[in-house]
Amino acid sequence: MNRRNFIKNSAVAATVLPAIGIPTIVPATVFGKNAPSNRITVGLIGTGRQGYGQNLQGSNLSTLGVRIPGLLDVPDAQVTAVCDVDSWRMNKAKTAIESHYAKKTAGGSYKGCSTHRDFREIIARKDIDAVMISTPDFWHVPMGILAAKAKKHISCEKPLSMSVHQGRSLVDALKKYGRTGVPIVDRTDSEFRSIRPQNQAVELVRNGRIGTLQKIEISFPSDPPPVPAQADMPVPKELDYDLWLGPMPYVPYTDMRVHTPFDLNKRPNWMRIDTYAQGMIANWGAHYFDMAQWANNSEYSGPVEVEGKGEFPKSLWNSMINFTVTYRYANGVEMTCLQSPTSTPSIKYIGSEGWILVDNYPGVLSASNPAILTSKPSGNELDLSKTLWDKVDFVEAIKTGRKTLEPIEVGHRTISISQIGLIACQIGGKLNWNPEKELFVGNNAANALLAAPLVRKEWAI
Repeated sequence: MNRRNFIKNSAVAATVLPAIGIPTIVPATVFGKNAPSNRITVGLIGTGRQGYGQNLQGSNLSTLGVRIPGLLDVPDAQVTAVCDVDSWRMNKAKTAIESHYAKKTAGGSYKGCSTHRDFREIIARKDIDAVMISTPDFWHVPMGILAAKAKKHISCEKPLSMSVHQGRSLVDALKKYGRTGVPIVDRTDSEFRSIRPQNQAVELVRNGRIGTLQKIEISFPSDPPPVPAQADMPVPKELDYDLWLGPMPYVPYTDMRVHTPFDLNKRPNWMRIDTYAQGMIANWGAHYFDMAQWANNSEYSGPVEVEGKGEFPKSLWNSMINFTVTYRYANGVEMTCLQSPTSTPSIKYIGSEGWILVDNYPGVLSASNPAILTSKPSGNELDLSKTLWDKVDFVEAIKTGRKTLEPIEVGHRTISISQIGLIACQIGGKLNWNPEKELFVGNNAANALLAAPLVRKEWAI
């Protein structure tokens, strides 16, 4: 990369933006191969439950005896800046980052992580190579497009967008701004492709171990009961609520709309409100539809038919619940998904010669014939046993210039399945879908729901 090559060849140290705490950049010869100048510098945008926990610090999958690495676990990455509209969360992340890097310095001290309330400050910084977007869903596309325009490498949380048109606009922006100079590396951030029970099932299906794939059955986790309308509350002093709302319309604050203050463990409340997210069909659909598309070898396309029904609560938490949706592909594969008050996560692949079930999270494998699960790839068959974890994959792709395991185009195609399923439940009846044109065939009412325009015009990208 041009910036890094300059640093490596420089004979003198350069100090960059010391006023906001960016560490001094010195020649690589001072530190060796692990010098900060050799690392991919990352700005973390969003430090809530997912950003602070999974994306920054990683997690342990005790049932599998493995660890999902966070950015702090990746030696070739260095988190140099964090951003959040909640200052308590942001400062927790800063403390964790500086404490982690301090343990790796001879003097036991490190103060090289800056804080930013406004994400545009991180995107504008020339010394940051990549951004990890870990914000509420409605912010993903506006932030992603601005980051693409600034030629930042982008890892973006799923669900990737709030509409089919939104997702396509992000993909188009990556193509537009990544055509010249250093290519933009992009990734839909999801660990599922790297979890062995999940990708082993895909591997076995793609390698024909259950014959011809005929059906995919998905069950999503149940939701807690919807929360009714809440009384207005004072905005916590730690929260910039207006910037949290960003492109969405102004409504009075209540923590049941945003997130529980001073808590990084609870599921955020915005995930159940259709202004800010699209409920479980998108939240877990981002995982299971991705695996289904991968297994069906249709990750750059989609189904051709969809129908479904679901419940839409008349409450503050109003995202769709208790739904059943059926999709059909041009190759004859049928995919069903459901959620009920007692459902648990699972995905089952049914073929002409058997079936494979991945039950619960992170996944327990079973099959119609146990011998299926001991089958190993041979010759040119797909082998996913050495798949990199998501953060490692992202950083390695930046270093080598290759594609990531789940490019944003794939993440867009995945979440489009959630979105057309949601529309089918809203419209009722059977809808025909053209995955190449990304339009419903002969249904203007359904096509009108493919866009999610930004309400506050100052955030139109």
